[in-house]
Amino acid sequence: MNTISRGLRNNNPLNIRHGHSQWQGRTEAQTDREFVCFMTMGMGYRAAWKILQTYYESLPKMGKIFCLYQIIHRWAPPEDNNDTARYLHYVIKYTGKAGMMPLPEPRSEDGFMALQPILIAMTCVENGIKPEEVPVSAILQGYQLAFKH
Repeated sequence: MNTISRGLRNNNPLNIRHGHSQWQGRTEAQTDREFVCFMTMGMGYRAAWKILQTYYESLPKMGKIFCLYQIIHRWAPPEDNNDTARYLHYVIKYTGKAGMMPLPEPRSEDGFMALQPILIAMTCVENGIKPEEVPVSAILQGYQLAFKH
């Protein structure tokens, strides 16, 4: 039996949890107690791009660099019962990027080019799917919704 993952069902491919943010594009009825439900996959990726931009702005203030290692450790911290090392290993293997290599600002064109494969890999980990199953056009749509007003 082939079932759709929770993240894809919620149009929230990176499994963003409920918190203080009142995300644009949320469904009126939030039917999942843990994770945000979005109206479209593009809106789910918009939220992910916004979170990455926040990481870009906040990590240096904590004396850390914006890199793959820090992104994954914030996104899926081991203290939340994540296998963070396995998650990071998959994303590094898929993208070919070094874990501690600084990444460009998400809102920039270079940032889009550098982070799109990271978001593909993260979507695979979060949803248990293969890269060819990732809705890549929704990643672009989310980027445009986040940064091209």
